[in-house]
Amino acid sequence: MDEDFLLAIRLQEQPPERPLSIVDASWETLDPSPDVRGMFLQFNDMFFWGKLCGVEVKWSPRMTLCAGVCSYEGRGGLCSIRLSEPLLKLRPRKDLVETLLHEMIHALLFVTQNNRDRDGHGPEFCNHMNRINKATGTKISVYHSFHDEVDVYRQHWWRCDGPCQSRKPYFGYVKRAMNRAPSSQDPWWGDHQRTCGGTYTKVKEPEGYGKKKGGKKEGKASLYCYGTFNCIVLESFILHRHVARL
Repeated sequence: MDEDFLLAIRLQEQPPERPLSIVDASWETLDPSPDVRGMFLQFNDMFFWGKLCGVEVKWSPRMTLCAGVCSYEGRGGLCSIRLSEPLLKLRPRKDLVETLLHEMIHALLFVTQNNRDRDGHGPEFCNHMNRINKATGTKISVYHSFHDEVDVYRQHWWRCDGPCQSRKPYFGYVKRAMNRAPSSQDPWWGDHQRTCGGTYTKVKEPEGYGKKKGGKKEGKASLYCYGTFNCIVLESFILHRHVARL
């Protein structure tokens, strides 16, 4: 029997190869810098029943305290996903995939259910998260904990002179990407006043910060996460805050 024919028969009898998982390690070399919009459209069809066609997705070059944010402008308004270019460019491709899927789940809940659960990561979110994790091997979670990368941008440091400077895990330090001193505007301020009562003094800032350049003083970085699911930094970990804008 002809060898080519035998080879064709053997190939037909072999089970088809399973496609690569969307977080397979080989993607790091096959497609290290993916087109985010193209990936979004692919995931929309694969996991979200094509319901996110009207959602905008784009990189944010200025967002440094959270990996991603999904904003919803209210009934009939724009739903937008923004991904942190400064944070995610330092991470493996897998983290970009999981961050994008995390924000797409928020977008799905907005678009289909007008979901404004104060928790932000309630049962419906977790159901979709677990569904996609089970199907793909991803490890989508309810937060983006890129601590080391966030610290790269947190160059403004303050330290308390009170008892909390000897307490783990922060030893009195507050580190931020923007020059905003600890104050009553921080949600933990009341607890700090009750349990410590010390005063914060700035102990570090970026080299050359505040010096005049070209006749103008350098402005402070504008590093806000606008939208419905903002990420806020409480000392050294990241949480989501749900702020609906109607």
